[in-house]
Amino acid sequence: MAFRFGFVLLAAPAILAAPVSAQSPADKEGVRAAVLDYVEGFYEGDSTRFLRSVRPEVDKFGFWKNDKGAYQGGGFPWTRFFSFARDVKAGKTKTPPNAPKQIEILDVQDQTAAAKLTAYWGTDYFLLAKYDGKWMIRHIIWQSLPPTP
Repeated sequence: MAFRFGFVLLAAPAILAAPVSAQSPADKEGVRAAVLDYVEGFYEGDSTRFLRSVRPEVDKFGFWKNDKGAYQGGGFPWTRFFSFARDVKAGKTKTPPNAPKQIEILDVQDQTAAAKLTAYWGTDYFLLAKYDGKWMIRHIIWQSLPPTP
């Protein structure tokens, strides 16, 4: 028994230090496609893109500057995704010309991933998961653009 326990202790560092295999280009592209659907859903007012890329139980929370210049935080429920898209379609909310949509894939494992988006409203950080083989956004935390020095 002591021999087995000692072997496990000696083998553990080697197992833990083993490199994690890189995910396939298809997984990385799936993560990128989900984030692109998200941002273009907001930019174009296309709610079908949210249905394709965001889980209905999404948890989105963000910080923006209020009229006094202080950060204020709050949630952004699933239903707000659709009302925002309707406002874009109706012309009540306009996407600036040449609005950025810079996507960075931070990490992709076999079931979870992390990504970052720079958009006209600020920076969004995403946690995604693979559901039935499809990458979907599950958590988002964001903030408005920080002040420029």
